[in-house]
Amino acid sequence: MRDVLYLEQIEQAEALLKPQRVEVLRQLAEPRTCTEVASRLGQTPQRVYYHVKRLVDAGLVDLVSERKVRGVHEGIYQASARAYWLSPRLVGRIGVRRVQDELSLGYLLDLMEEVQADIASLDRTATELPSIGLSGEIHVRPENRQEFLHELQGMLQDLFTRYGGAEGDAFKLVVACYPKGDEHE
Repeated sequence: MRDVLYLEQIEQAEALLKPQRVEVLRQLAEPRTCTEVASRLGQTPQRVYYHVKRLVDAGLVDLVSERKVRGVHEGIYQASARAYWLSPRLVGRIGVRRVQDELSLGYLLDLMEEVQADIASLDRTATELPSIGLSGEIHVRPENRQEFLHELQGMLQDLFTRYGGAEGDAFKLVVACYPKGDEHE
């Protein structure tokens, strides 16, 4: 099972974005038969098989083995990944992409789309993909906001200058700084 499956085909999104199929997919985090999933969800095995078949056809679920039960071959299925990413390209860009101020929300959204596409294109079968992810929360008084952003920009520019040569492994560094919204449960 992969950590992430990046979905770029509209058929995959259509198969995934049905509430009943999402529930079936969640049940298939561990290898299970349609009968086992049906029992857990209070549905008929035939109904679950219909959804599993659509998920298999879309490449979101794999048949991992089969067993014979009372003379009938029963498939054991498992989700193809722990998480599924929908490519922003499935919807496409609405309107023309404009050069935006680095401090705008639109610029940040464009940047996140670029990061998502870059990560999706990595060879996830490689034994080592040197990367780092950091997340934290900083509280800045409104009167210090510009100073904070300027200092952050300066620190990053210093890193780009020090390590920005043409030799060695190329890494992309992206930093996103945005107001924290309300917590969602």
